[in-house]
Amino acid sequence: MSILLHRAQREQLGDLRYENTEKRVRAVAAGETIADSTHALLVWEPRRVVPAYAVPDADLRAELVPVDTEPAADGAFLHPGIPFARHSTPGTSYTLRTPSGRELTAAAFRSDDPALAGHLLLDFEAFDTWYEEDVALVGHPRDPYHRVDARRSSRHVRVELDGQVLAETDRPTLVFETNNPVRYYLPREDVKVELAPSDTHTICAYKGVASYWSVGDQQDLVWGYEEPLEEGRELAGLVAFYDDRVKVTVEQR
Repeated sequence: MSILLHRAQREQLGDLRYENTEKRVRAVAAGETIADSTHALLVWEPRRVVPAYAVPDADLRAELVPVDTEPAADGAFLHPGIPFARHSTPGTSYTLRTPSGRELTAAAFRSDDPALAGHLLLDFEAFDTWYEEDVALVGHPRDPYHRVDARRSSRHVRVELDGQVLAETDRPTLVFETNNPVRYYLPREDVKVELAPSDTHTICAYKGVASYWSVGDQQDLVWGYEEPLEEGRELAGLVAFYDDRVKVTVEQR
């Protein structure tokens, strides 16, 4: 995962941060609405790159069963692949026992910080569906300071691998996304090699579910969003190559 953090962001990562959201937030598991709140918080634990939702106790419909809290993994930052159960601030973990008796293991956490008193952080992955108002979310809660700017361009982009031109276009779409390097998305028609569909899929909270393609023996070299979320709608029908595995030449003509 390529994450580019500016100095101010790196300094903030060491702090427990939170802010209010006025959106109605709901968490659903096996058809049961376990949390429903218009007073949720977005909380960034120290070293966590993405936030978690915290809801007031009164807005949670589950029994709390205390469990051991795991320490956070080592590293400069905790990316979304680090499980929620690995906490980087003092507090107590809980398993949630739903009204139907289903147990969501270590899916809640109460921070010892007084500013978060009366709130429980919830594990996004523990629930089947999350909503902001009536819009379903994917991946993780959205950071209000995260931007994805897709810009159509007339720059000339050529993609090569071992001297072979894989794609070439004068109509790329450049994606400028917070904490990520610029990506060059190209029309499928401007790809000069066969793309073999892969079984791999990944999720971006802002762009949607990504599909992958292989080129020859290069597995999952290419990705794209066939049905992007609203914020990534301009990427429909476009594909991008992993810049660190191919040679990308960008020219202004």
